[in-house]
Amino acid sequence: MRKYLIAGNWKMNLVPGEAKKFAQELVNNLKKINDDVIAMIAPPFTALEGVGSIIKGSKIKLGAQNINDNEDGAFTGEISANMLLDLGVEYVIIGHSERRHIYNESNELINKKILKSLSKGLKPILCVGELLTEREAGKTENIIKEQVVKGLNGVGKDQMKNLAIAYEPVWAIGTGKVATPEQAEEVHLFIRNLIVELYDKNTASDLIIQYGGSVKPDNIDGLMAKENLDGALVGGASLKTDSFCRLVNFNK
Repeated sequence: MRKYLIAGNWKMNLVPGEAKKFAQELVNNLKKINDDVIAMIAPPFTALEGVGSIIKGSKIKLGAQNINDNEDGAFTGEISANMLLDLGVEYVIIGHSERRHIYNESNELINKKILKSLSKGLKPILCVGELLTEREAGKTENIIKEQVVKGLNGVGKDQMKNLAIAYEPVWAIGTGKVATPEQAEEVHLFIRNLIVELYDKNTASDLIIQYGGSVKPDNIDGLMAKENLDGALVGGASLKTDSFCRLVNFNK
């Protein structure tokens, strides 16, 4: 049976000291997490070691916000899978809309990062989502299909159990807008049916598909009530203790 994955993407926020203090607050307040819920936080690279030391032994998992697709070498400013693993990282966010649209990451590059992560034993979260103009033009399914198919190119069926997909409509990220539970469910169901086509029913049934886009304590319950929504990839609301704890302990 699928679990819910509530992941906090801290983005470019909190210096190491602030991050450690915040992580300790989360540990203190998230001592009880339902068995069917996975809580994960992804601090900036500079805070991974400190945060990792704080959450070690707790029920909170450590994630990273990006990864390079190369093993090592002359890639200034980048971070490798081995570096992340050495810090205790388990999950890695790949293809976030900010990476796609600010840094022009292609589906092909994102696929290389997915394959590298899986080959090293990391658990990637593949982010997909459409722009507002694309939704208004009726292109949502075409965009999602292209991102999913190209992002999963070369990923074996057995590897899919270590991967999650996050649907994050770009028009709802950091805007205060949020897809209605019905809109989100429609796209999540489309993704799950697409996985049936690419793999099989069991793989699709087991796949965690998160929703991301202005998720907050006041809308988490309605979103998670939908059959195909298996958690959330959260930005701003993951940077406050009470808020993130409420998201992790949403009402079912």
